Amino acid sequence: MKLATVLTPLSEENLVLAAQCGVQGVTVRYPGPALEDVLAVKQTIEDHGMEVVAIEGFLPIEKIKTGTDEDGIEVRAIKDLIRHMGTAGIPVLCYNFMAGTDWVRTRIDAEARGGARVTAFDLVDAERAVSLNSADQGISTTSVSSDELWTWLERFLREVIPVAEECQVMLAMHPDDPPLTEFHGKSRILNSVAGFERLVSLVPSPCNAICFCLGTFVEMGVDIPATIRRLGSHIRYVHFRDVEGTADSFVETFHDNGPTNMAAVVRALREMNYTGPIRPDHVPQLYGEDTGEPGYTMLGRLFAFGYIRGLLQATEPD
Repeated sequence: MKLATVLTPLSEENLVLAAQCGVQGVTVRYPGPALEDVLAVKQTIEDHGMEVVAIEGFLPIEKIKTGTDEDGIEVRAIKDLIRHMGTAGIPVLCYNFMAGTDWVRTRIDAEARGGARVTAFDLVDAERAVSLNSADQGISTTSVSSDELWTWLERFLREVIPVAEECQVMLAMHPDDPPLTEFHGKSRILNSVAGFERLVSLVPSPCNAICFCLGTFVEMGVDIPATIRRLGSHIRYVHFRDVEGTADSFVETFHDNGPTNMAAVVRALREMNYTGPIRPDHVPQLYGEDTGEPGYTMLGRLFAFGYIRGLLQATEPD
């Protein structure tokens, strides 16, 4: 497995710190529509002795997820991105199919160990907040059914998987976060193990793959090692985090302080011969980090690097 990370911001200081902590790969957000955009960020990462292992976040895909990409602009943009990734040798494109929203939290200041701040979610608060934001910002409240989502997803995959196969790029689907049945009138379909089995059967291909976001599967209430064994051949990217609670109400935890046996998770991944990127996901905001993107500040990430490296070394086969 390759220890990987996102870096926000992608600054010189954070790049140096990641390299010093033994990080091998960096995940970057959508760099832009041109090949030059992809190559520029790739060069920045490589200048620090690491590689770009994935692109995820801020993808031009919102109309695809709501069935409104009638002119095909977004599909063409994703195909172009996949081709650019193939040229640059970037192996994983992580995306999600949550219509109308991305991942949602209702608190960014829940208290964790030693007074660290973590993010949390409560469904009642979330529905209220989205309703207010929809009214203020003109967000569509049009309902979306699960049948529609599956239709649009299959249409999308049939368009892009041949390009991904040609370019040897894996499309890794992230679970719905939280994995609810519906949120704000829009159904969700990647909220269960069965949903992911249906995903990979829609367009069977090694490039139609799964991002195993550990915390989201914990929210589903499933046996994590058993689920890794069940989905293992399709897992191409791992988000490593833990939570306490359920899909309706949960709080993020330190990576070593949640309910999940993280060593058992890594052992299951090894059992399935997983060798791809594993990156700490949402991290606590530690003392002195009064600014920055909640869940993505650097001190908690440094802690996570050491913890994951320890797990990887401790679970290496004899």
